[in-house]
Amino acid sequence: MIDRYTRPEMKQVWSLDNQYQTWLAVEIAVTAGWEAEGLVPAEDLKAIREHARFDSQRIADLEKVTRHDVVAFTRNVSESLGAERKWIHYGLTSTDVVDTAQALRLGQANAIIKADLIAYRDALAKLARQYKDTVMMGRTHGVHAEPTTFGLVMARFYQAAKRDIERFDRVSKEMATGKLSGAVGTFANIPPQVEAVAMEELGLTPQPIGSQVLQRDLHADYVSAIAIIGTTLEELATEIRGLQRSEIHEVEEGFAGGQKGSSAMPHKRNPIGSENIVGLSRVLRGYAVTAMEDVALWHERDISHSSAERIILPGATGLLDYMLHRLTGILEHLQVFPATMKTNMGRTYGLIYSQRLLLQLVNHGLSREQAYDTVQTLTARAWDEHLQFRDLVEADPTITNTLTETEIADAFDYQWHLKHVDDIFKRVGLLDESSSQA
Repeated sequence: MIDRYTRPEMKQVWSLDNQYQTWLAVEIAVTAGWEAEGLVPAEDLKAIREHARFDSQRIADLEKVTRHDVVAFTRNVSESLGAERKWIHYGLTSTDVVDTAQALRLGQANAIIKADLIAYRDALAKLARQYKDTVMMGRTHGVHAEPTTFGLVMARFYQAAKRDIERFDRVSKEMATGKLSGAVGTFANIPPQVEAVAMEELGLTPQPIGSQVLQRDLHADYVSAIAIIGTTLEELATEIRGLQRSEIHEVEEGFAGGQKGSSAMPHKRNPIGSENIVGLSRVLRGYAVTAMEDVALWHERDISHSSAERIILPGATGLLDYMLHRLTGILEHLQVFPATMKTNMGRTYGLIYSQRLLLQLVNHGLSREQAYDTVQTLTARAWDEHLQFRDLVEADPTITNTLTETEIADAFDYQWHLKHVDDIFKRVGLLDESSSQA
């Protein structure tokens, strides 16, 4: 995890102390399972709950000798106990502890990310409602197409945010699982009943079957979902970057007092936040590839996945937390320029109304081919000669013999394109204030 892209709450989740704390929670929960089975005396469980401790520096010192982090940990915990120490790690293999404890840390990370997603979704909802009827140019291939509204653009990303929450809820639930089935998953040295008690205490669901590890398709699915979410953030960030271009300048990231856009050019106000989101989304997709590479382990387990996961799981959750927080801040401080949006609609000489005019001609008796060829000839001339399309339309006998002045005027009214805005907002759940609540 890089400090520049890591928020304090997430850094704590993936700290070494929290790793050991979750390991200890698993060890204690397993001891509770053995107590329920009648093996561990109640007073021993009580002593372990009250006195079991760890010291990160002592573990580090022991690991220099043992060259095994879990062995170093269990030996350090045992140093804080009396005779009851014999129950620590009883019947377990290292990955029983590591994988199950990892689920606990992922649960903590997921709670942070879920709150981020809700805040992000709600920021989009606010912008969508605020600019529901703010007309702007819709673009396809980067070229003027037909009118839309800035609210509809934000509503589209709002709907994507809802999908992000749904996919994240799914993978979060699937990752709230552990295994305590021993060295090759047979429960030879620890019965399923102990696992059941321990998992209930930890708030996890036992994985029905495993090897020495939880199967890594679970983790690949989880990291892939994070990468998809990051990619939807990239899509919005790309939209903001495009609309902030000097030639368009319909929105602009907030620019704080004292902020500098360039070391060389004092005038610069760059969409650096959105560019940051785009760059980090590429990293998340790389993490997804690594997570998929981790699925195919040898037989009941090897550790080729372990080193990679020490990087990609903190990295993926930490980056997504940072990205959501930063992009939400961009939305909350986004400057929107409705007047510029309307002005930009006229930069293509009224050509954006060509389809509406085409359909009007078809509706009044022309064949589609005749209508298309008539309109396209005029659009080409308007574009090539920098002439107003409507002026050419009103001077064309084929059109004026087919449409009245009122019908031509109606074809050039952008309100025609916005008549279903409320219908769309209702479909995505944005027509009333209560629809944005979790």
